[in-house]
Amino acid sequence: MDKFIAHILVVDDDDGIRSLVKQYLNENKYLVTTAENAEDALEKIKIIKFDLIILDIMMPGKSGLDFINDNKKLETPIILLTAKGQPSERIEGLEIGADDYLPKPFEPKELILRIQNILNKTIKIELKRVIDFENVKIDLNKLLIIKNNKEFKINNTEKIILEKMINNPGKTFSREAIGELINLDKERSIDVIITRLRKKIEIDPKNPKFLQTIRGAGYVLWIE
Repeated sequence: MDKFIAHILVVDDDDGIRSLVKQYLNENKYLVTTAENAEDALEKIKIIKFDLIILDIMMPGKSGLDFINDNKKLETPIILLTAKGQPSERIEGLEIGADDYLPKPFEPKELILRIQNILNKTIKIELKRVIDFENVKIDLNKLLIIKNNKEFKINNTEKIILEKMINNPGKTFSREAIGELINLDKERSIDVIITRLRKKIEIDPKNPKFLQTIRGAGYVLWIE
C-alpha cells in the first residue's frame, strides 16, 4: 500500500469506463477497486475503507443518488460521474452529500486534479483533532477540553459533534443534522448536550461566544 497514493472505489455499470478509469488511476499511483452497481459497491464498502469513491449517477437498479441516500453516514468523499444534460441530478447529488461531480465524457487529467483537490482537503481535515483558541484547547485524541488550565472530559457523543463542527467552522448544524450524527432524534436531548458542551468550552455558558445558537437554524462553532 505504501506505493499507492490512495485507495479509490470506481462504481459504474459501463465496463469500458470502469476499465479505462482504473487503468489511468493505476498509472497515476492510485489503488483501484471497481463495482458494477450500487449493490456491489455497498458490499465492498462494508469490508474496505476507501479514501474516495467515483460514482456514476445513472445505473440499472439503484442509482448513484440512491447509493448516497442509503449511506448518509458514510464519510468517504464522493465524486459523481454525470451525463451532460443532467443539471438537476448534479445539484441533487451535491445537496445530499457528494463532494464534486464530473460530466461525461471527461478528460482523465481533470479527474486526477479533482481527486487530488478532494484528498488534500480530506488530509487537512483529518489533522484537525487538536485545536487551540483563546483560553481553550480541544483535544479529540485524548477526549479532553482544557479551559483556563482545568480539564473537562468529553464523551464519545460530544466528540462526534465537536469533530464535525471543528472541521466545518462557521457552518450551521440543524438539530436534525446533529441528531443524525449521534443517532438521536429528540431535540431536547440535543439541546442538553450542547448546553453541557458550552459549560466545558465557554467562559460564560449563558452568553456563548464560540458555540452559538443560530435562531431557527441550529448551532454553529466559531473558532476561526
